[in-house]
Amino acid sequence: MYPTPSLLIDCAAACDYRCSKAGLHKRCLKYCNICCGKCQCVPPGTAGNREVCPCYNEMKNSRGGHKCP
Repeated sequence: MYPTPSLLIDCAAACDYRCSKAGLHKRCLKYCNICCGKCQCVPPGTAGNREVCPCYNEMKNSRGGHKCP
């Protein structure tokens, strides 16, 4: 089920802030936008707080680490 259009968040803006202090800014933006697109949630702040967005927190990379920054 997809979120209704009124509930869609601005992933670009949310990820731009989330990744603003990342050392690998472009890579952070890439994965943040992928995760945001699927979860419609980006944790607050520039790091941590993943528990606020369970979907975002549960996405893993092929090595079992966090996919989403």
